[in-house]
Amino acid sequence: MLYRNLDIMPAVLANMSSRSASWFYIVSYFVLSIFGSIHAANNCNGPLLSVLPESSFESSSTSSSSQLPHSAKLNRREGEGGWAPERSDRQPWLQLDLRQKMEVTAIATQGRSGSSDWVTSFMLLFSDSGLAWKQYGQSEDTGTYTGNTNSEGVVQHKLVHSIAARFLRFVPLDWSTTGWIGLRVEVYGCVYKSDVADFNGRSALLYRFNQKSQRTVKDVISLRFKSYGADGVLVHGEGHRGDYLTLELHHGTLALHLNLGKHNDAKLYPSSANVSVFLGCLLDDQLWHYVLVKRSNKQVNLTMDGHTRHLSTTGVRHHSLMYCISLEPFFGGIPIPGKPGSFLRKNFHGCIENLYYNGVNIINLAKRRKLQIHSVGNVTFSCSEPQPQMVSTTFLSSSSSYLSLPLEPLGVWGLDVHFHFRTWNQEGLLFSTGLAQGSQHLVLQISRGQLHLMVHGAADVTDGLWHSVSLSYRDLMVSLVLDNEPTSTVDVQSHADSGNSVFFGGCPQYSGGCKNPTVAFQGCMRQILLNNQLMDLPRVQQGLLGNYSKLQFDICGIRNRCLPNFCEHDGRCTQSWDTFYCDCSGTGYTGETCHNSIYEASCAAHRQMGSTSGYFYIDTDGSGPLKATLVYCNMTEDKVWTVVDHNNRGFVNVTGATTKKPYVMRFNYTASLEQLRTLIGRSEHCQQEVSLHDGNKCALVVDGRPLSWWLDRSGEKQTYWGGSVPGVHQCSCSLEENCIDMNYFCNCDADTHLWVNDTGLLSYKDHLPLTEIIIGDTNRTGSAAVYRVGSLHCNGDRFLWNSASFYPGSSSLHFPKFQAELSADISLYFKTTASSGVLLENLGTADFITLKLTTPSAITFIFDVGNGPVDLTVTSPVPLNDKQWHYVRAERNLKEASLQVDQLPLHTLEAPSEGHYRLQLKSLLFIGGSTFKESSFLGCIRALTLNGVTLDLEEQAKLTPGVTPGCPGHCSSSASVCHNRGRCMEKNSGYVCDCTHSAYNGPHCKKEVSMSFESGSSVTLTFQIQSSSRQPIHSQSSGIYAHDGESRENVALSFLTTRTPAMLLCVSTYHQQYLAIILANNGSLQIWFHLNREERAENFTPKASSLADGQLHRVQVHREGKDLYVQVKIQPFF
Repeated sequence: MLYRNLDIMPAVLANMSSRSASWFYIVSYFVLSIFGSIHAANNCNGPLLSVLPESSFESSSTSSSSQLPHSAKLNRREGEGGWAPERSDRQPWLQLDLRQKMEVTAIATQGRSGSSDWVTSFMLLFSDSGLAWKQYGQSEDTGTYTGNTNSEGVVQHKLVHSIAARFLRFVPLDWSTTGWIGLRVEVYGCVYKSDVADFNGRSALLYRFNQKSQRTVKDVISLRFKSYGADGVLVHGEGHRGDYLTLELHHGTLALHLNLGKHNDAKLYPSSANVSVFLGCLLDDQLWHYVLVKRSNKQVNLTMDGHTRHLSTTGVRHHSLMYCISLEPFFGGIPIPGKPGSFLRKNFHGCIENLYYNGVNIINLAKRRKLQIHSVGNVTFSCSEPQPQMVSTTFLSSSSSYLSLPLEPLGVWGLDVHFHFRTWNQEGLLFSTGLAQGSQHLVLQISRGQLHLMVHGAADVTDGLWHSVSLSYRDLMVSLVLDNEPTSTVDVQSHADSGNSVFFGGCPQYSGGCKNPTVAFQGCMRQILLNNQLMDLPRVQQGLLGNYSKLQFDICGIRNRCLPNFCEHDGRCTQSWDTFYCDCSGTGYTGETCHNSIYEASCAAHRQMGSTSGYFYIDTDGSGPLKATLVYCNMTEDKVWTVVDHNNRGFVNVTGATTKKPYVMRFNYTASLEQLRTLIGRSEHCQQEVSLHDGNKCALVVDGRPLSWWLDRSGEKQTYWGGSVPGVHQCSCSLEENCIDMNYFCNCDADTHLWVNDTGLLSYKDHLPLTEIIIGDTNRTGSAAVYRVGSLHCNGDRFLWNSASFYPGSSSLHFPKFQAELSADISLYFKTTASSGVLLENLGTADFITLKLTTPSAITFIFDVGNGPVDLTVTSPVPLNDKQWHYVRAERNLKEASLQVDQLPLHTLEAPSEGHYRLQLKSLLFIGGSTFKESSFLGCIRALTLNGVTLDLEEQAKLTPGVTPGCPGHCSSSASVCHNRGRCMEKNSGYVCDCTHSAYNGPHCKKEVSMSFESGSSVTLTFQIQSSSRQPIHSQSSGIYAHDGESRENVALSFLTTRTPAMLLCVSTYHQQYLAIILANNGSLQIWFHLNREERAENFTPKASSLADGQLHRVQVHREGKDLYVQVKIQPFF
C-alpha cells in the first residue's frame, strides 16, 4: 500500500513545482503518504485538507484579508478563524482543489471561530475540471445538508455514495440569524485509482480473444463514462449467427440492444427477437455515470447510477442461450472493415474508465499495449476536457430569472447571437433585444415546445437535450439556425438599437420595454456568443459585466424527474422543470401517478353499481401490481357468480394414451395464475366442474397407482376428482355411495365394457383452477376416454363485508407496517356514535400517517414525509356519527394528497416539487387506535383496503381482546344490502333502503324508475353542490370542470326508441362545459363533450349501427380526466 501512495508522488511534486509549493508542504505530504495515507487508503476515511497549499482554496469573494478561503480548515483559529464572503456576495461559495481525483467519503463543517458566523444549510457540488459541476444529494429526494448551530461545533456527514472528484464546492444556503456566513471544513477519503481512456469521437478499441470466438451463457460488462455528446457507441460485439450486443448513448439516453441469434436447428429453436431497453436521459452532462450490464441466460439487467431496468430475451430455450462473439468486441465505436477512419455508427466522444468485459480490464490491457488490444484512431489514457470549455448557467425561476449582457456598438447593421440551451418546459423566453424604432423588440421564445421568432420551427426543443441556436441580424433580415438545420429568415422594419442590452431567459421587472411573452426560461444555457465574442460569465457573476437574477453559474441544474419513473402501471412519464406528469392512457389506471384502477374489484361490486349480467373487467387487487382481467359476471341469481374461461371447454376424446406416453392438455385461462389466485382468495366459494366419461376398460387407478391425474395452480399433482376431497383417490360417487361397483371409488375404475362417467365439482380453493390434465390408460382395443373441464366459477366477496367492532377500552388491531413509501391509498367504511376516534395510524422515526374522525362531522388525513405535517380535512354537512355506514378514501402520492368522504367533493393538496418524498414508516399499523392509546375508535370498520390489499379484520379481531369480528346490525352483511347504490339505513327494528342516489326504487332499490317522453318533451334537473371551506362554490359546481385534474363522471341509462335524432342526456355546467349522449339521424350513438373552455368540442361514435330499433339498450359512460369509457349492450325487455 505504501507503493500505491508513492506512485503518485512524481505527479504531485510536478504539480507543486508549477505552483511554487513550499518545502514544508513537500515534506508534510511525504510524511502523510507514509504514516497517514496507508490507513486512509485501507479505510478511505482519512482527512484530505490538512496538507493542501493555500492555492487549493478559492471562494466567490472574501470579507477581509484575515478571512481568506485558506483559513477554512477545520478547527483552525489563525486570523479570524475561518472564511467569510462579502456581505454583497449574491452567490457565495467555497471551493477546494484536492490536486488530483480523490474518493471522498465524508465531509465536516464548522462555523468561524469565536464569532456569530456559521452556515445552517448548504449544497455540495463536485467536479473533475472545476468548470462543469454537479450537485451531490444524500438521497433521491434532497440535496441539502444540515449545517451548524454555533461557531465551534463540528457537524459531520458520511456520504451515502462516495464521490470521485478533484474539486469540491460548498454553497451556503442559510446562515446564522445573528451574524453572517462563516465556514471551516474538512473532507475525508483517499486516493482514487482508475484506468481511464479518452475517445475523441474518431477512435475506438478492439479486443481480440485468445481463441477464435467466445460462447457465453453469462456476461458482465461494467464501466464508468463521461460524455461530451448525446450519441455514441460504448460497447459493441457480434457473431456470425446474427447475435449481437450494443451499448450506446442515443439522444442522451443509455440504450442496450441485444439479440441472441439463431440456433442451428431453426425449427426447434426459432430466432430470438431483437430486444432493447432504455434508461436515463441528460447523459451528455460531462459528468461520470456508472453502468453495469449483467446477463444470465435470457435474463438481462441494465443498471445505471443505481437504477435498474430488466428485460427478457425471447424465442430460444434456456440451455441454448449462448451469446457467441466471433468478431472482436469494440469499445467507443464500430469501425468499418477495410475503411480506415470510417465507422458504422456515431462514435463515443468522452472518457471511459474501469472498463471490465467479463472480468477483463480492457483499458489496463490497452495502456500496457497488450497484443489482445488494437487501437483505432487516437485513444489516450487521461481524461481531457473539451475545448472550448462548456460552462453552463442555470435559469431557476419561471418568473424572475434573466441574464442581461451589454451589446457592444455594432457598426450599424449587424448583430450575431449564438448559444446552446436545454429545457423541459414548453414555454419560455430565450432572447430579447430592442430595435431602433421605439418600443419594438426582437424576441426569440419557446411556445408550445417549439421555437418562435415571428416564424415557427417545427422541431421539438423541450426534450432536455442541448440545442444550438444562431441568430443573425443583417440588412433588415433576421436569420435563425437551430441545430444546423436549414436557415429560417424573416424581414423586419427596423435596425437593432446599437448599444442596448440584450436579455437572455427573461426580462427584468424594469427593463424599458422588454416583457416576457409567456414566462421566463427555466433551463440551462452555455456558449453564449455576441457578435462572435464569447461572453465571460464569471465576470457577470462577480458583478463586472451585465446583470442577472435567479441564475446558478457553473452548473446545469436540469434534473431527470422521470428516473426513476414514478408513473405506476406502465404510465408514460413526461416532465417540466419543476415536476413530472403521468399519461395513464390505455393503462386501465388513473390518478396523478396512474395509481388507481378504473375498474371495480369484483362482480359483486358491479352489481352494487346497478349492472346486470355481462362481461366486465375486474381488478382484484385495485391499485396493486396486477392488471384488470375480463370475466363474465352472472347476476341472475341471488349469488353473483364470476366466470373465468379457458382455451378448451368442450368435450375432448382421448385414445391411444399409455402411462409411458400419456395424453397431456394444458389449460390457459383468460386471466394469469396470479390474477386467479387473488380472485379465488377474495371469493367466498369457487368451483370447477370436471366430467370424465370412460368406456371399454379405461381406468383411473389400478392397484392403487393412479393412471390419470391433474395439476393444480401450483403445478402439484392431484389424484382426487370432482365431488371428492383432497388426499384420496376418489370420485363423487364414492362419497355419495352410488358408484356402479362399490368395490371401486370411481365409476371409471369399474373396468366394464360400458360407458360410465364421473362428474363433479372441484371446490378446494387452494388447488383451483385445474391447469393440466393427464390421461394414461386409453390404449387398449376399443378403449377411450372423453373429458370436459368447465370454466372456473366463484361467488361472494369475502372482503366487501369483512369487518370488526371496536368497544370501549382502548383496544386496536395491529398489522405489519404499511408499505407506502411512494404511494398510499386507504379506503374503508365506518359507522360510529362517537364524536372522535383514530381510524388508522402508522408511525416512523419522524414520519407518520394518520386517518381519524376529529369532530362528529369531520374526517382528517394527516401525514409527514419529512417536510413537516400536512393535513386535509373534509367537513360533512350532516353528522358522521349517525350509526350509518360512511365511506372514506385517502390517498397520498408524490404529486398530491386527497381525501374524500361519501359523495362530498374531493379535497386535494399539491405536493411540493422539492424536498423529501418517501414515507418512512417503522411501527406496526394500528387500526381503530393509536400508538399512545389516545382517542381510540368506538364503532365498526369494514372493507379496509391499503394499496389494493384488503386487510382481514375479522381474523385479526379473533386474536385481539376488546375487538370482535363482524359488525352488529341489519346492514352489516351482504345478504341485506340495498341494491343499485341504494343506502342501507339502520332502524330500531329493521332497516330501510334509501334510494335517493339510485336510478331504482322499491324496498330494495331494485325497481327501475322509467319515464315516457313525447316529442318535444324533456326533464331538467338542477344540482347544487355543497361548497367547501377551501374553494369557492363556482369551482366546485361541476364534476366535469376540466381544469380540475380529479374530475370524473359515471353515467348509466337504459332507453328504447324508434325516433331519430334524439337527445338522451345532456349535462352542462356553470363553466359552459358539457357532456351529451345523443342518437344521430342514422340512429348511431354519439358522445359529445366540451371539457376545456380553451379547446373546441369533440365527439365520437362508439356504436355506428342504429340503436333506434325499438329494443332496450343499456349505455354506461365512465370518464376519468381525459379518458372516456363507453359500454353499450342490449337488455331483455319484458
